[in-house]
Amino acid sequence: MKIVILEPLSVTNVVIEDLASELKEKGHELVIYDNRPQEDEEIIKRIGDAEIAVITNLALSEEVITACPQLELISVAFTGVDHVDLEACRQQDITVCNAPGYSTHAVAELAMGLMITVMRNIVAGDAATRHEKTRAGLIGPELHGKTLGIIGTGSIGLRVAELGSAFGCKLLGYNRSQKKRAKELGVEYVDLETLMSKSDIVSLHLPHTEETEGLIDAEKIDLMQESSIFINTARGPIVDNAALANALQQGQIAGAGVDVFEMEPPIPKDHPLVNTSNAVLTPHVAFATPEAFQRRAKTVFANIKAWLNNKSQNVVF
Repeated sequence: MKIVILEPLSVTNVVIEDLASELKEKGHELVIYDNRPQEDEEIIKRIGDAEIAVITNLALSEEVITACPQLELISVAFTGVDHVDLEACRQQDITVCNAPGYSTHAVAELAMGLMITVMRNIVAGDAATRHEKTRAGLIGPELHGKTLGIIGTGSIGLRVAELGSAFGCKLLGYNRSQKKRAKELGVEYVDLETLMSKSDIVSLHLPHTEETEGLIDAEKIDLMQESSIFINTARGPIVDNAALANALQQGQIAGAGVDVFEMEPPIPKDHPLVNTSNAVLTPHVAFATPEAFQRRAKTVFANIKAWLNNKSQNVVF
């Protein structure tokens, strides 16, 4: 079978070749692209005759999927798969696998980093220090003793709970189902409105689905306290970022740390969050560590090998 890596996996070709060596020994063809295609036509050109495609967060539209009749497996080097037209995959009987858990530590750690950065005014403090200023106006609160509200208690949310507990936070949680591990960590499950209104820090860790899109709207943000902060290292479309920016500008909340937006960075200069002084913005980097990239590359090829052996794993549907 022809296996095409459509875009860089952020590991060296030496690593990829090593992971794929068993497949190549069995006669499978491996094609590696070291750049990201910009147009659907280029994607189709690359995988039009391939049975297996590997992507990270490259969007695969219905047009692309239907134009690739040989395609049987898409191994996604990402946790979320909302960038793939799953309905088109169903119609073409294409299996889609993801890489769950590879970035759990990375995302949770950045979420905590954003909390501390926002609360302790680290960015402003750096600027002040470089411009011969003092700490005046830059004194921020501790994490210890604060109520940390975690929206979504999957693997990343649970890791945030573990880290929050280590910092001495009180933990609130919102999830479709209550997790035993979360309760062991001291998470008190509440409804979303209670979490938004009672938390000093709200940290979002839900997948982007039809049900979660726009979940954190102006009404939910209005429930937050003036002293509270909002952290999003999940997916941009879950949040009404215009409403979030307005709440920041009006002083309805104290700050925000945002790693994800409605589109992949670069975000436009006129994006509403760009014009807020009390938000720390990062360019969708939460998942991106060398360790995470190594883990997901291993998962990608493990998924392919399992599928070839009729023992599919990490199947989205």
